[in-house]
Amino acid sequence: MQSLFDQQASSILVAQAPLADQLRPRTLDEMVDQQHLVGVGAPLRKLIESDKPASILLWGPPGTGKTTVVSILASTTQRAFTSLSATSSGVRDVRQAIDAAKERLGYESRGTILFVDEIHRFSSTQQDSLLDAVEKGVISLVAATTENPYFSVVPPLLSRMTLFRFKPLSQEALTDLAYRALQRLQADCDEEALDLLLAVANGDARAALGVLEVAASIYEPEEAHSMTPAKVHINSALIHEAAGARYAHGGRDSHYDEASAFIKSIRGSDTDAGLFWLARMLDRGEDPRFIARRLVILASEDVGLADPNALSIAVAAAHAVELVGLPEAQLNLAEAVIYLARAPKSNRVTTALAKASQDVKSLAASGSQGEVPLHLRGTGYKGASRLGHGEGYRYPHNFEGGVVEQQYRPPGAEGHVYYEPSGYGEET
Repeated sequence: MQSLFDQQASSILVAQAPLADQLRPRTLDEMVDQQHLVGVGAPLRKLIESDKPASILLWGPPGTGKTTVVSILASTTQRAFTSLSATSSGVRDVRQAIDAAKERLGYESRGTILFVDEIHRFSSTQQDSLLDAVEKGVISLVAATTENPYFSVVPPLLSRMTLFRFKPLSQEALTDLAYRALQRLQADCDEEALDLLLAVANGDARAALGVLEVAASIYEPEEAHSMTPAKVHINSALIHEAAGARYAHGGRDSHYDEASAFIKSIRGSDTDAGLFWLARMLDRGEDPRFIARRLVILASEDVGLADPNALSIAVAAAHAVELVGLPEAQLNLAEAVIYLARAPKSNRVTTALAKASQDVKSLAASGSQGEVPLHLRGTGYKGASRLGHGEGYRYPHNFEGGVVEQQYRPPGAEGHVYYEPSGYGEET
């Protein structure tokens, strides 16, 4: 009888599970992104499928698939799988897990995978308590973190693990996931609502599914008293309401509009306007990593070589965001905004690359292979010289000033000028 009750309880839990759990991939093939890690032939996939002892660290923002990969590993491994949460476990819990793994290895000749979620929350002492067991192979440690492991994981432990970095989900992957969720919810949404959802989620699958689930729950059909259930239609107003505090910009202003105003203010060298939009976005709860990424792009796109230090400043600000987080990192972002706004502007890096890309496309359209000239081809393998590779190459350092003219591009692209200095700042 108890078994029957257990089964009924399990069925109810499955039916009531959050949408994110209902749509959680059960196999690596079902994952919508992170193909650089779990695609066919990718390194993390090979490790999981081979089920060989290895200690790995999964690093990335929330909602990017770390827990999903661990659940897939747990369901496919032949080894024992046990887990600890760094938020509630201490050194004693770690030692008990290791002792159990030793017994299992001795009595059953069976290895153990120990999963530690949010390992960055472990103290140095707690992390050190794992070292010996990892070193001797008593356990295969699998850990997950949202923090930069080079600052949050002790070096001796980090050096014994293989690091896999998860990226925020692409717009395409989030769109695919959103349509799957809408099908499960028996709902649809307009294009504006979908765009807003993607902006709110900012690469976080769990956030996207949570907002959609709430939006569907608070939907009120126009014909509320109709006997026929109305199809749920999600619009941007529902997304706004469902997102609540998660929505980076509050009100009805578009995420993209504020980001656009931010970038255009800095591009226009209006320091105070740039600071205003920075303060506005931070006040609304915008992800500082999104702001930092936009500044790194702007440093090359709109400042470029007119001030070569601009990219270093922007990258340093982005690094500071990862290192210290808010609220302190807002000062680093403000410093980058002021520097970039005051810097001389040039878009010549952008236009130069566009011209080069056009030549590449034109050669391909003409049927030309755009082959590398023989004298520029690699010579670092046996037999290359027999193919004529490197023959006639003129080594620049053998010439005065370290510069020598020779054919550096394939026929059809020679002589075309891509980069032309703007005359501003360092591009004079």
